[in-house]
Amino acid sequence: MSSVINTSLERIPEIVASQRRYIATHKTRELSYRLEMLRKLRDAIVCYEQRLAKALYADLHKSYEEAYLTEISIVLGEIDNFLKNLTRWAAPSKKSTPLKLFPSKSTIITEPLGVALIIAPWNYPVQLLLNPLVGAIAAGCTAVLKPSPYVPNVSRVLAELVKECFDEEYIALVEGNRDVNAALLKERYDIIFFTGSPDLGRVVMRSAAENLTPVVLELGGKSPVIVDCSADIERAAKRVAWGKTLNAGQTCIAPDYLLIHRDIKERFVEAYKVAIRALHGDDVKASKHYVRMVSDSAFRRVSGYLGDGTVRCGGRVDASERYIEPTLLDNVAVDSGVMREEVFGPVLPMIEVSSLDEAIDFVNRREKPLALYVFANERGAKRVIAHTSSGGACVNDVIMHIANEHLPFGGVGNSGMGRYHGRDSLYAFSHRRSVLTTTTKIDLPFRYMPYRWFRYIKRLL
Repeated sequence: MSSVINTSLERIPEIVASQRRYIATHKTRELSYRLEMLRKLRDAIVCYEQRLAKALYADLHKSYEEAYLTEISIVLGEIDNFLKNLTRWAAPSKKSTPLKLFPSKSTIITEPLGVALIIAPWNYPVQLLLNPLVGAIAAGCTAVLKPSPYVPNVSRVLAELVKECFDEEYIALVEGNRDVNAALLKERYDIIFFTGSPDLGRVVMRSAAENLTPVVLELGGKSPVIVDCSADIERAAKRVAWGKTLNAGQTCIAPDYLLIHRDIKERFVEAYKVAIRALHGDDVKASKHYVRMVSDSAFRRVSGYLGDGTVRCGGRVDASERYIEPTLLDNVAVDSGVMREEVFGPVLPMIEVSSLDEAIDFVNRREKPLALYVFANERGAKRVIAHTSSGGACVNDVIMHIANEHLPFGGVGNSGMGRYHGRDSLYAFSHRRSVLTTTTKIDLPFRYMPYRWFRYIKRLL
């Protein structure tokens, strides 16, 4: 497997300094410039589509169809949404002004935070690097981009795309390992956007605290699936199987564990087996749409979970290809490794419950997840949503909430902070600045000392 070449550590302070100088020119604030850069990025992605897809296959065994659906199309959709709406979203927003502030007028203006650092993970390396970049460009920021070293082919193609598309003083891409990450985090930015694990999120947040830098942390966690006895079992099994095998489960919002009503567990198991065959054929290993583990260490970690329960379907592995068959685990202890750690692979542990209330209580005793999925009738689903908390949620579906560019995406608690997509991406990289404008033609005396009309003023307050 190829590896990335570290960007010289001495270059990093130079890049950040040049971007800070460029921000000071105010060129990036111009709406016409932002729209031009978004179009330029869109054209570059279309031009590089095949190269990106081939790199995703080389690093992750991700098929062209999956690469386009889960990576490229999402970024293009985000750009198109901004091209259509940015002029309106970025315009000053008029706000009402109370009588006590007459004759003033109130507005909110959206201004760029400045120099942004965007650190992306390896699981969706195109989408999770370029989607935040769309928000940074739309807001008028400059950006330093850092792709993951675990996908060296994707990193190299992204570096070529960015270099061809943008000047380094505006958008720069830095490649490398943890030493490069450490050097990046020593610099001062105006915002850090990080996608990754909660443990690394804490490292980023500690670094940001040194300069009181705001952060958007898109983390992970154990996203539960609740399947109630009122659910459409076959449909639930099909959608959970799709979500769990998409990118071989290496998705921050993949179904992580299953809370299943004991009365329908056996029926679900059989339906899950049928769904896996329908999605990937009798030999999953031969499916062109089935992704491999990103690294040997990831393979060893996830395959190690197979001993934490009884295998009800799947369970076959091939270390030479980093292949793990979609696996359903039964009889899993709640304190086992597969239930303590985010799986981030195609192994799905099942926990029996006897009621929705038991499932709700199970979820609420743990850290707030990035996503929560419930399959139930309308009444049951509403109860689950009303009595739990998560970054996002789907009723009778999984993962698809991320595909709607009109819905904000983000975590809560241990699963992250901040949100993006659409208008929320603009706001993530912006400061919403309140401006009160007062005419000099009128100067009412009531606010000045010695407050002679105080008893009248008091009625207005």
